[in-house]
Amino acid sequence: MSTVCRGFSALVAAAAICIFSIPTSVTPAAARGEIVPFRGEASAGTIVVRTSERRLYLVLGEGRALSYPVGVGRAGRQWAGRSVISGKHVRPAWAPPPDIARARPNLARVHEGGSPSNPMGAAALTLSGGEYAIHGTNDPSSIGGFVSYGCIRMYNQDITDLYGRVSIGTPVLVTR
Repeated sequence: MSTVCRGFSALVAAAAICIFSIPTSVTPAAARGEIVPFRGEASAGTIVVRTSERRLYLVLGEGRALSYPVGVGRAGRQWAGRSVISGKHVRPAWAPPPDIARARPNLARVHEGGSPSNPMGAAALTLSGGEYAIHGTNDPSSIGGFVSYGCIRMYNQDITDLYGRVSIGTPVLVTR
């Protein structure tokens, strides 16, 4: 077989592999921000988390917001109030706060960024006061539930998207 024919055959085989390959990382259907109607007192650029809905909204203005599904604080761990984004971190390391370390001693160490045991996921937006964050997760099945110690969990694809849309100082309003 000539070199040209072998090259053409290899090219056709490579194209077939690309066309018929199944992606190894599929974004869950609910893991994409969607523009929705929004009613509320928040101004454009504000993040609003409605824990009862388990939704995070980035207010766009003119009665619209970008909406994402989230996991929120479990019973006894929910909070409400105002804050601001005080830090932005990609693949952050994480160590449990004292109350989590007492409740779950197996977590009482530093978890490196990107580690499967790190609950912060792909990125984190820390909130002023230092106790809570809006962050990705290594457990996508937890999105939509009352699951955390007070942090707001997002699909990694969604926190990455939100991360690029907001800055330090962005207002955050958490309601029940």
